[in-house]
Amino acid sequence: MAEDSKIILNSDDQSLGTIQIAPRVLEIIAGIAASEVDGVSKMYGTFANSVSELLGRRSDYRRGVKIANDQDELAIDVDVYVEYGVSVPKVAGLIQERIKQQVALMTNLQVTEVNVHVKGIVAAAEDQTVDPDDIFGEKKDEEEAGDHE
Repeated sequence: MAEDSKIILNSDDQSLGTIQIAPRVLEIIAGIAASEVDGVSKMYGTFANSVSELLGRRSDYRRGVKIANDQDELAIDVDVYVEYGVSVPKVAGLIQERIKQQVALMTNLQVTEVNVHVKGIVAAAEDQTVDPDDIFGEKKDEEEAGDHE
C-alpha cells in the first residue's frame, strides 16, 4: 500500500467533512496491540530497525506490520518472535483478536484478516550475577583450588 494514500473513515454525519487516516497509523495501532500480547517477545523488523534501537532511538511501533487495503477489505500481516514455552497457536490467536479489537475500537474500521507470521522463538534470558569485586571469577577459582588441597 502506498505510504501517501489515506483511508477515509466512514461516519454517519459527514456535514463537517471527511476523516482520513494514514496507513502508518493503523500499522502503529496493530504493532502496539500485538506487542502487548503475553507470549510475544518482540516484533520482527529489518536490520535498520535493530541498528536504530541499539543506537538508542525509539522503537518503531510499525515494525513487523504490513497493511493491505483493497476497497472495503483491510488485511494486516504481523511478523513476531514468541517466547519459548508458549503455545504458538494460542498466542497467534490472541494477537489476531487483539489487533482486530484495537483497530475497530480506535478507528471504527473492520479488519477482514490478520495474518500472524512467527519468525522465531526467543529463549528466556538467564540471570547472571557478576561480582563487581571479582569480574573474572578469580576468587572463585582460588577458593576451588584451596578446597582440593
